[in-house]
Amino acid sequence: MQNPLTSLADDVEATRRILALQDGPTVLVGHSWAGTVISEAGVDPKVSALVYVAARAPDAGEDYSALAAKFPAPPASAGLVKSDGFAQLNEEAFIRDFAGDLDPVRARALYAVQGRISVTLFASRTTQAAWRNKPTWYAVSTQDRTTSTELERFLANRMKAKTIELNSSHVSLLSHPQEIADLILTAAGRKE
Repeated sequence: MQNPLTSLADDVEATRRILALQDGPTVLVGHSWAGTVISEAGVDPKVSALVYVAARAPDAGEDYSALAAKFPAPPASAGLVKSDGFAQLNEEAFIRDFAGDLDPVRARALYAVQGRISVTLFASRTTQAAWRNKPTWYAVSTQDRTTSTELERFLANRMKAKTIELNSSHVSLLSHPQEIADLILTAAGRKE
């Protein structure tokens, strides 16, 4: 599902609407910001596992920005453009830092359709951390220029997640689709 990116509450509610349509155990997968969303929404009884892909994974009530500030600042941050209460990456930062291991033509197409993020979104704090009680997997992107690789490793370790590392930009789900699919299938108990 596509997060509205207007507020944590809106994104969690959108996730809960989709969860309500599921008729059995469901694995929630979150990339980037969506890790925050699955950390909050993942307490739903239908959720059997969580998969984080180069994702945020805040603890309940944690100031994630303060935590992230303890790690090297990723280069993509310099390319964030704000206007009218929303933000998005400029073209250069998107292609070089966000999707650096994709073919530039594909990266430009993704740049053209990137979602605009409410500038208040990243100040949101979760009230729950589903990863404390659910089986958790994490895919670290070792060439990530959008989220610090060291931060990703810290989060995966803190969650005691079963972790893989991919030689990838922030969008490993696109540059390494088989590895991400295998990770999700493992979390769903369909692959060892």
